[in-house]
This record gives sequence, structure tokens and C-alpha cells, in this order.
Amino acid sequence: QVLIVESGGGLVQPGGSLRLSCAASGSIFSGVTMGWYRQAPGTQRELVATISSSGNKNYADSVKGRFTISRDNAKTTVYLQIDSLKPEDTAVYYCNARPPVPWGTRGAELYSWGQGTQVTVSS
Repeated sequence: QVLIVESGGGLVQPGGSLRLSCAASGSIFSGVTMGWYRQAPGTQRELVATISSSGNKNYADSVKGRFTISRDNAKTTVYLQIDSLKPEDTAVYYCNARPPVPWGTRGAELYSWGQGTQVTVSS
């Protein structure tokens, strides 16, 4: 059974930065694409960034240039560096593994969801 634990969220002012971490235990981490998602109140969870097993990265248009995804296979951990935070980035952030499906495909994630980590951007 795979356990996902996200951390690193918090309350930050607009323009600030955070680094989120996602540790995945008991998984074939190095061979799968990992994704970061977020869900704001009253909205559906959305995919914001992915990183393949070979290190190829993709981002949602809304976060390009501000979010950077990375991974450490030895630590079975994926990171999300978030810079120039905006109030609209406020959400619970989650990570999960994805099979090779189109960006907008929902419900394809490989593991059970973790508890997420709350990011709140407010002055």
C-alpha cells in the first residue's frame, strides 16, 4: 500500500514563496510520472504540474514561470517550489502518480490521495 504525505504549506503574503514536499512510501516511485494538484474551496481538484520518471516537466498555463516541480528518486519525494504567490493560489495542494494520460484526464491517479497541505496567500 502506498502512503502519500504532503507538507510545506502555510500562510504567506502575496509575492512570497513556499516549497512543498510530497513523500511517497511503498511505491515504485522512480518509474512513474508524479503530479501536483490543487483544490480551492468550491472547485474541482486541478492538475498544476507533472514530472516524468525521466525528468520532463509540464505545467498548467496558470502557474508557468512561477511553479517549479522536481523530484528526488532516492528519497521518493517530489517537490513543488512556488514563487510569486498570488491570492488565487490559495488551495489545498496534493500529489499523486499519473499514468500516461492526457493532461485533463480525471480519476486516473494511481494511489490514494493524501491529506494535502494548505497554502493560503493573504496579506
